[in-house]
Amino acid sequence: MNKPVHSRDVTKAALQKLKDRGVTIEDIAEIVFEMQYPYNHELTMDDCIDSVKRVLLKREIQHAILVGVELDQLAEEKKLSEPLQSIVESDEGLFGVDETIALGAALGYGSIAVTTFGHLDKNKIGIIRELDTKKGNGVHTFLDDIVASIAANASSRIAHSLRDREENISEEDKLKFEDEELIG
Repeated sequence: MNKPVHSRDVTKAALQKLKDRGVTIEDIAEIVFEMQYPYNHELTMDDCIDSVKRVLLKREIQHAILVGVELDQLAEEKKLSEPLQSIVESDEGLFGVDETIALGAALGYGSIAVTTFGHLDKNKIGIIRELDTKKGNGVHTFLDDIVASIAANASSRIAHSLRDREENISEEDKLKFEDEELIG
């Protein structure tokens, strides 16, 4: 029986895949800042970087990165079978598997993440635009959507944490709710 892969190893591999593809945490944080600053003028880049880092610790996101980048790389090496090779390599408009994987990774962060993902997928902000423009020989059919998902999730985290701060709710307070009648 195979031993499960340790979370630390999955995290390192996912982060390395992003780095190898030229995507930094700061690139994603810039998108988060652009998305959230209009709603929170006290927001800092450090807040955005922290939120992106927290999102990148989620296995669902790590798995999306590993699968998506692997498929992009296989397409670059022309190792996918036809017609999938041509579909992924050209990022065919009717191919929605890339968005489906990224959207699935956004579902854990609620409706704000889902709607923000849709906005980023349509408007291609920041590094997402660079990945989507297909410069050179690189294939980023999956990666641009995964980066949009990470940014959307980090944006949603910030939006929810702002509300918590406005209501003076700490993480400790959230845990206390379990013992109160609010939850039952």
